[in-house]
Amino acid sequence: MRRLAPALLLAVWLPAAGAAAGPDAQALARLAERQAVPLAELEAAVGSARLNPEVLALMRRPWEAKPWYQYRPLFVTAQRIQAGVRFWQENSELLTRAEQTYRVPAALITAILGVETAYGKQMGRHDVLGSLYTLGFHYPERADFFAKEFAQLVLLAREEQLPLTALKGSYAGAMGMGQFMPSSYRHYAVDFDGDGRRDLFASRADAIGSVANYFAEHGWRWRDPVVEPAEASAPVAEALIGQAPEPGLRWQTLSEAGLRLATPPADDTLVRLLALEEVDGPRYWVARHNFYVINRYNRSPLYGMAVHQLSQAIQDAYAAQQTPPPQPGLVPGRL
Repeated sequence: MRRLAPALLLAVWLPAAGAAAGPDAQALARLAERQAVPLAELEAAVGSARLNPEVLALMRRPWEAKPWYQYRPLFVTAQRIQAGVRFWQENSELLTRAEQTYRVPAALITAILGVETAYGKQMGRHDVLGSLYTLGFHYPERADFFAKEFAQLVLLAREEQLPLTALKGSYAGAMGMGQFMPSSYRHYAVDFDGDGRRDLFASRADAIGSVANYFAEHGWRWRDPVVEPAEASAPVAEALIGQAPEPGLRWQTLSEAGLRLATPPADDTLVRLLALEEVDGPRYWVARHNFYVINRYNRSPLYGMAVHQLSQAIQDAYAAQQTPPPQPGLVPGRL
């Protein structure tokens, strides 16, 4: 089927979206009760929100629909790696404190901020209230989730004294340097700079501490492996690939099927087998618990791998710049 140009795609959506009605009174009352939001506040938010057809179009062509060999170059680039090193250098005290407090690597925190918003430089241009209204009440595929987030945004704006109708973020309603959804903002954000507010838009300290806290609360295991390339034959591997993000196979099962790793875990270690599409065919990877934790941020294995590889590249580049160069005339390793 021929793919429509973006402008035509919006034109296709506009009549249907414009004709769609907002939530009825009973549905809004049920949402207010379930999310513990005063009905009057929710009604006022609905009255202030505007339908955004562009959001509906963007939801139907996400970046995660690309093959790995096209997705990776969007995020794991020399420019983003060097920008990550600079961000780490500029915020080394904060990242060290977050690493020590939450036992989450500074390189991982940095990579999340790099993938999500280019270290705070691209936090989104969409009206968050309008995005969540559009998806919560005009996008049946995931209406329950986004309607809940709409209600959570109303609570968040009141609690953190945020301007409800002026917040900008992603087309899916994520906000701030770490792109937290409203419910995640309310639950995982921390006041890491101690100023009495949790500001994920302007405070690098709060953004760094909040990402670290998110991973800690989702069970990040300090110094545990994340993911490793596997040697496997395609027919055997394809039969073992599952869609669930959780590691659900014992490594012994994969080992007995003929898969090989450079550093195999204990037989009873729960793992997940991934297939990522390269130009010349699939490559297989064995993911462990920490990869699943990254996927709690975004369920796509492409996202998880991009974050992991960017974090490793930033770690290596940062370490290389921390090592002083040898003095002229000295042979390394000799006095």
